[in-house]
Amino acid sequence: MDNILEPKPYKILIVKKLTAIEWLFRVEFDEIEKINYGQFIQISIPKIGEAPISITEFNAEEGWIEFLIRKVGLVTNVLFELKPGDEIFMRGPYGNGFPFDENYRNKNLIVVAGGSGCGPVRSMINAVNNNFESVKNMEVILGFKNEECILFEDDISSWEKKSNIITTVDEMCKDGNCSLGLSSGLVTEHFSKLDLSDLSNVEIVIVGPPKMMEFSAKEFVKMGVPEEQIWLSFERKMSCAVGKCGHCRVDETYVCLDGPVFNYTKGKYLID
Repeated sequence: MDNILEPKPYKILIVKKLTAIEWLFRVEFDEIEKINYGQFIQISIPKIGEAPISITEFNAEEGWIEFLIRKVGLVTNVLFELKPGDEIFMRGPYGNGFPFDENYRNKNLIVVAGGSGCGPVRSMINAVNNNFESVKNMEVILGFKNEECILFEDDISSWEKKSNIITTVDEMCKDGNCSLGLSSGLVTEHFSKLDLSDLSNVEIVIVGPPKMMEFSAKEFVKMGVPEEQIWLSFERKMSCAVGKCGHCRVDETYVCLDGPVFNYTKGKYLID
């Protein structure tokens, strides 16, 4: 019988610095057929520890997956010391991911992501961008603290060719003038720019800090979007990732097993 908690070694292929504390890691992987958008992997460093990291992109033909990793703890501190050719240990994928085929296909898909919350939605946005016929339309709002914190600029440039992409920063742009194509203000300040003319055919995905998800979801509900058409993705302290340790449990809900993606009808009770 396979040990579901046993990690396997994989080689790092590419390390790319996106911001001072957020780097992109491309790692070889041999079980890509199991991956759904929005799932996560448990990454471990022997004698150091283990951390859950969202899969931000994957390529079945070339056999790799990518992670957006933020330097925030012991495991990630060591990860930032590694280079291409080094090995890390991984197990997964885990979680339920975004229900694209069941709920988003042929719909008006709106994605709102804040900061490193861009990581879990990037593979789905890329997939739609490469096969735009899979949805009726896609609009994206990306929120960052300031211009220096903007992630995936190359991807954003590609998405802008087909979709309404609003990239906004919380802090006032330098000298009061934002770079070309950049807006300022909270993500919620830009919801009026979205096409919500057909509320029956819209699905909304929100990923980011808990308060950002809470206020964004409440604002969409105020605008008439049914709760059943809003989806949240949670980032909690997931330790075992298989529903055994209880670290991620909120009441009777195991975020690692039942999430990290939740419909707002349930997710609204999980926001801290």
